[in-house]
Amino acid sequence: MGEAWPVNESWVTVVGNAATRPDFWETAAGVAVARFRLAVTVRRWDRGRDAWADAYTSFYTVWTWRSLAANVAGSVSLGEPLVVHGTLRVREREWDRERERERDRPLQGEGRAGEGAGGAAVPPAMGGDSGGGTHQSRRWVTAEIDAVAVGHDLTRGTSAFRRVSQAKPLLNAPTGATSP
Repeated sequence: MGEAWPVNESWVTVVGNAATRPDFWETAAGVAVARFRLAVTVRRWDRGRDAWADAYTSFYTVWTWRSLAANVAGSVSLGEPLVVHGTLRVREREWDRERERERDRPLQGEGRAGEGAGGAAVPPAMGGDSGGGTHQSRRWVTAEIDAVAVGHDLTRGTSAFRRVSQAKPLLNAPTGATSP
């Protein structure tokens, strides 16, 4: 049997530009992680000017893991055109000023955070305490992609591919002697 693919996930392919340099780190368990922001600008044909015109821009946080994370960290630079394929996750986030921590909030009408329909990121907005007190918190919605593939958009430039191979120990190290 092969790897199981989630059935009820929103799979997306997004074309845009790297809006940040990838952040790379390893978890306590030694798993490589890279994260970057992707800007996706909608373009429309303007008949009056007889040219393409930019409309609005959506931003996605792209998460990559393991070998993809290491390759993204070594290959992606700020501003480069990219194609990203993965699962979309929309979350409502809240920064609790009183406790100085961030936490997920369930989206309205949902049982758990991150189980939403597709959509673009919404800019952070200041909100008051929903309990009627003086407590202030900051709430916003994020759109995140757990990527399974990231590559350069070759309709906008060229790229040179270099295969990465994992170093494997040699079982029979050469000694320099020749066989008869």
